[in-house]
Amino acid sequence: MRALRAAAVVSLLALDRATKVWAAAELQAVGTIALIPFFDLTYVENTGAAFGMGRGANRLLTAVSVGLVIALQVVRRRWPKDDPWLQWGALLVTTGAVGNLYDRLAFGYVVDFLHLHHWPVFNVADSCITIGAAMLAWGMKDEKKPARP
Repeated sequence: MRALRAAAVVSLLALDRATKVWAAAELQAVGTIALIPFFDLTYVENTGAAFGMGRGANRLLTAVSVGLVIALQVVRRRWPKDDPWLQWGALLVTTGAVGNLYDRLAFGYVVDFLHLHHWPVFNVADSCITIGAAMLAWGMKDEKKPARP
């Protein structure tokens, strides 16, 4: 299972990097390519958080991302190893955070390019974070609550 998780992390990070490199090379000059009535490829240099919130907060978001990755790895070790919702959710959130953290450190912004109309532009790493967070929420729904005194 450890090899599968490692392969997933490497594959998702490679997909995130490759798509962002492609977007920077091909989309930056044209801005937007319309594909279907509700979906475009649109190049955006995002200095904010997910979905473009908090523009210009790159340094703060870099620190928050590092803290999130560390905290998630500490907490993940306490979760049951056989719970796929928690383990894979943590893996996806961590992978997405690392993918965007790379951009923040290397360029000072995150490359976004996937644009569902009526939704902010996002990328593969954002998708990993969103899906992983949903998996974590699902996995935590049955966590034992401490008894109230």
